Amino acid sequence: MGDFQLVDPRGWEYDLHSVYSAYMGHFQLYGIPWYDRSWGVMFESFEEFLSFSWPVIVVTDAWTGRAHVVTRMTSVGAFQKMIKTRFGETLPAVDNILKISPFETGQRHLRTVSDWSSYKKVFSTLPAAAQAAYRVRVKSGEPKAIRELWEKKDKTFLAIDFEWSERNTSSCLEWGYAAVRCGHLDAVGAWPPVPDTNYRKGHYIVAEYVDKLVNRYQPTFPWQYAFGESQVIPKAKLPQIIQAIISSLASPSSESQPNTLVLVAHGASGDLARFEEMKLRIPPNMLIIDTASFERELFNAGYRGPMTDMKSGQARRQGSTLSLGNLLASLKVDVQCTLHNSGNDAMMCLFALQKLLDPENTKVPTMRGRQAQAIPHGYAPSPSPTMMVPTFSIQPWMTYGTSSPIESSPSRSEYRRSVSSGFHYSGDSSRSSSSPKNVNFRDEDVRGGSLRVSAADTRKRESRRLSSLTDEMGRRRDRSTSRDPLPRLGSMRIG
Repeated sequence: MGDFQLVDPRGWEYDLHSVYSAYMGHFQLYGIPWYDRSWGVMFESFEEFLSFSWPVIVVTDAWTGRAHVVTRMTSVGAFQKMIKTRFGETLPAVDNILKISPFETGQRHLRTVSDWSSYKKVFSTLPAAAQAAYRVRVKSGEPKAIRELWEKKDKTFLAIDFEWSERNTSSCLEWGYAAVRCGHLDAVGAWPPVPDTNYRKGHYIVAEYVDKLVNRYQPTFPWQYAFGESQVIPKAKLPQIIQAIISSLASPSSESQPNTLVLVAHGASGDLARFEEMKLRIPPNMLIIDTASFERELFNAGYRGPMTDMKSGQARRQGSTLSLGNLLASLKVDVQCTLHNSGNDAMMCLFALQKLLDPENTKVPTMRGRQAQAIPHGYAPSPSPTMMVPTFSIQPWMTYGTSSPIESSPSRSEYRRSVSSGFHYSGDSSRSSSSPKNVNFRDEDVRGGSLRVSAADTRKRESRRLSSLTDEMGRRRDRSTSRDPLPRLGSMRIG
């Protein structure tokens, strides 16, 4: 097999077996009695043909995706020169050799085959090479590869989404998924999939972080799941649940063929990083589709037509990537659910993939309840950008009559919530006995629905409230030095 050496795949374009086959076809076409020639021994079999000691590498064809054992034209020329030197005759040039375009761009392992045994060893690596190249093609968003994958109707597509803390990316706040088992649906004649009835979906909220960790730059909306009931779970149980869901959908690992499970995500790198942090076991032969990359490749290839950026009014540039909200807007889908909720994002990610692959037959999923759009759409057709201020949701971890720091010293945001809702963060005995032990605000507790205000107005309002509270606390400290009776501010004790 020769020493280990790496070579650039450029120029390695000719399938080795097709070189032998092309010569045999040429002899037949032109009636050349090769078996009577002195050099005929070199063509008695493919094994004899290999005795020349051919340098080869393994690559896959960029168009067909098939793996090949290839050599260079310079090696074919060296073979012809050997025939002329050794036997004194000139072999004709043939033009029907299978020529491929290598998909791989990195260096490949150079091997030398000189007999049937060494060729078989190289040939046995073709399935693994084809599978490795196929995973790269799918993950990079190649339209042809992903379309073929969908049209086979034998895969299970699992869309996932994590929401994590901006301060610590290892702190996962939510996880959502949506899955469609195409092989099962095709077997029972239910094709194409209907999102409402054929998507398996779920949404999990981490109890330790909900309503405690709030992202500043990209808020999350854990209580806005639009496709079912959210489940609040302990942080330690999240990896166990994800692993069980993956195991329920995946097939056994194989080096020769892809897994039946295909992972789908919009901007998959972050979600895959969370998998690694949780030490989740995913099949090594699992394919990964990044809908952001897939849509970008479709646009670059001209399949999506011209698009205009609503913010700048300029034409969309080649190579630009759309957010999930802008992608849905470009599909002319009126999104009536709040994005940046992991369950909603996973559901709409899988729907967007199906819509890109089968725009005529894909139905928009039904969303329950009153939902608000969380992010503006940037590409036509879309509404003008607005800022949505999310409604808040306070969970039963805030209790009365305890010695928790939350109760004794409310934060500014908690104080604002208590004032606006009429409840007070105090364990004072003067509080009405009919007051609830636990407070749990949801959307329906906030009359008038979601607020639509500017960021500047929000900051001004917060500044005024904080300033008023600070002044009142200062006056109370001044009066306390004279030992005068201290008036109460509502039912909240300060200081």
